[in-house]
Amino acid sequence: MTAPTAAPAIVRCGRVDSTQAIVFALAADGAPDRTVVVAESQAAGRGRRGRVWQDEPGASLLTSILLRPRLAPAQLPTLSLTAGVAVAEALASAAGLAPRLKWPNDVLVDGRKLAGILLESRLSSAPAASACVVALGIGINVAQRAFPPELAEHATSVRLAGGGDLDRDVLLVALLEALDRWRARLESEGFAPVRTRWRSLADTLGRTVSVDGVTGVAVDVDDDGALLVDEGGRRRRVVAGDVG
Repeated sequence: MTAPTAAPAIVRCGRVDSTQAIVFALAADGAPDRTVVVAESQAAGRGRRGRVWQDEPGASLLTSILLRPRLAPAQLPTLSLTAGVAVAEALASAAGLAPRLKWPNDVLVDGRKLAGILLESRLSSAPAASACVVALGIGINVAQRAFPPELAEHATSVRLAGGGDLDRDVLLVALLEALDRWRARLESEGFAPVRTRWRSLADTLGRTVSVDGVTGVAVDVDDDGALLVDEGGRRRRVVAGDVG
């Protein structure tokens, strides 16, 4: 199986509540796989676990992509790690950066968060469509010159990280190409090649972490994307949580 070559449909918006909500609305109307929503700003942007995603209008790449994946339900979480690999490679190719991946879905440069990923799935109600719809939300800080005090120590942007004045559309093209490439491998070859690439980019592995009540050394990711933590000689699986 090769990566799709047809250009995706791109829906461009100004200020919206949430690109995720727009994707699900489009999906309910039968929008095809790989429909892309891009916004200038979000009034109710969301991160993981219901957090608010703050953005400076016009300074970020804010996109959600409609996916109708050919994956078993148990493998849907691997799309998040697949997207992380795609974001990292897009930033490397378009901006010359060297991103690292923090489990489960943060993209870091120099230890600071540059991008985040949100994966949400629902059963499709559209006739003649695949049973499952995934909204893959990606937010990348691009042109910010500064962040609010509560974020300044932990966040960065392409500009601040030395990636120059990157055009957001150039980054979007690189992102979609990388996502197509890695999604095709995931759906045709399974998680193994994505897992290998994710490991090579991982910032989390080898570190002592505390997540979801488990403290130990992060040693690997499982074949469903769960984090494997060595807790005093006992290997524990963590399927969700914030790594501290």
